[in-house]
Amino acid sequence: MPPVVKNLLIINGLFFLARILVQNILHEDLNRIFGLHYPQSDYFKPYQVLTSMFSHGNFMHIAFNMFALWMFGSQLERIWGSSRFFVYFIITGLGASLLHTAVNWYEVQNTWALIPADVHADVVGVISGNLEAKFHIELHPAIRKLDMIYNSPVVGASGAIYGLLIAFGMLFPNTELMLLFFPVPIKAKYFIPLLMVLELYLGVNNFSWDNIAHFAHLGGALFGFILIKYWSRGSNRLF
Repeated sequence: MPPVVKNLLIINGLFFLARILVQNILHEDLNRIFGLHYPQSDYFKPYQVLTSMFSHGNFMHIAFNMFALWMFGSQLERIWGSSRFFVYFIITGLGASLLHTAVNWYEVQNTWALIPADVHADVVGVISGNLEAKFHIELHPAIRKLDMIYNSPVVGASGAIYGLLIAFGMLFPNTELMLLFFPVPIKAKYFIPLLMVLELYLGVNNFSWDNIAHFAHLGGALFGFILIKYWSRGSNRLF
């Protein structure tokens, strides 16, 4: 296993183990500290832009992300070398946070316009984490949405993982992938674009049952695409 992939697996594993221990012993959720919050949230800290990439919500979340990191990242690191692979991973992770935050900012501006002016003061209490304020006003969908944006941290390496998927699809478009949820092999050049279209559809529709940060995934993919195009300028080779 190449060194950067191995060390990223170790770091993510240690973060997850620390979260479990702190949750069980101190009853404190480290994702509240290390997860990425909206910049205007009382919980936001600048370091969360980086630490959120190494925090995960549950075992299945980290298991799928680390499997994809090993599966796709190992191949990319062997081709690019460790330094370039590490730069790519970090930049796509930061790009995921940037696009996710930009979309949240847009949604906040539009959501405030849907809330009656006479409850604005109570809404400020809700988005500041004041639990009492939540019981004094009726939480209609617009207020619940603001509460989620301001008080729900985003965690996971998924943005960078989607950056790896884009890179793999561009470098190995004809590689056939065997997927657990797909009965037959499918080439990377077909599967990965379909996955991006699905992410865009889910992100735009913003279903109430869906708590996944789809635009973070798309941000990692977008920054990965731009970075690969920049590296391959003036050449037919992509690396």
